[in-house]
Amino acid sequence: MAHLADFDIDVKYKAKVKKTERLTPADTEEVREILLEVKQPDFEVQVDQSFGVLIKGAGDFGNEFHHRFYSVADLPSKEGGNPQITFLVKRCSYVDEFNGELYHGIASNYLCDRKVGDEVTITGPFDLPFVVPEDKTSNLILIGLGTGIAPFRAFVKHIYKNVKDWKGKIRLFYGARSGLELLYLNDKDGDLTNYYDEATFEAFHALSPRPHMSDPIELDTAIENRAAEIIEMLSKSNTHIFVAGYEKISGMLDKAFSNILGSKEKWETRKAELVAGKKWAEIIY
Repeated sequence: MAHLADFDIDVKYKAKVKKTERLTPADTEEVREILLEVKQPDFEVQVDQSFGVLIKGAGDFGNEFHHRFYSVADLPSKEGGNPQITFLVKRCSYVDEFNGELYHGIASNYLCDRKVGDEVTITGPFDLPFVVPEDKTSNLILIGLGTGIAPFRAFVKHIYKNVKDWKGKIRLFYGARSGLELLYLNDKDGDLTNYYDEATFEAFHALSPRPHMSDPIELDTAIENRAAEIIEMLSKSNTHIFVAGYEKISGMLDKAFSNILGSKEKWETRKAELVAGKKWAEIIY
């Protein structure tokens, strides 16, 4: 986790909540899409950047501020000269394994509780590790869990709306507990399905077989089911892999790619090549 001191927070911006909408059903984990309007016109954030939310006096450990980072989930826009940014927030809480007490996530609960018209302090922008390659024949394997769909939604929309004429393959693998929690890929808010008509884009879903019993999301299975194509893509020097999601995603991917390439050693070698060539990037939280 990044430390507050590692980032410049001297420059702060005031933003107003223009819209807040719960995307997941009431009987599932709460994920909200929030639209902010930044009051200062000079604030600019791009699809390959994040921004911070700064909460004063929210820490229990003597911290003056709590700082949390969010990726943009849509193409940034301006209305009346003021920047507008969309992002996702999952309401978080956890039970302390030592004392058994329930603690609520500071930033997530603060943001999920904001109403239209409320003011939020933001910082940034800050660069993400995901950058659209200059080579339009590049292949992209995008892998996300939960709110990890956010940067990839903006990424895909940017490529097909602004970059255009993309020649490489874009393969999106996205995992959620149930079909109703497949953000931007369901019947209610499935705007990513608009890109199914693009010859270079395909998306694959992974769900939990028994979400109410907390069975793991079978993201590794979804990836392994495309083994032949992934092997072909990994044989190319211009293939990039971008990953965003919860910590558990790392183990899933190592297992899946090791099975696809035939051994753990082969995957470790290929992954090291991707990292060295700046073709592997991840945001794990």
